[in-house]
Amino acid sequence: MTTVAVTKETQQLLKEIGRKDETYDEIINRLYRLARRQLFYDRQKRILDEEEFVPLGEV
Repeated sequence: MTTVAVTKETQQLLKEIGRKDETYDEIINRLYRLARRQLFYDRQKRILDEEEFVPLGEV
């Protein structure tokens, strides 16, 4: 284990989104998983919006 210093405001924000009996470690890990998922969706959307695609029948 290690200690991570956060402001009282950040601590309160974590408490607000935490579930009953959820530790700060669990909250942060859940937020990390959500952020990774969002980054994946953002990358996919950028590719679909910016890249050109050729139908397989034309390859």
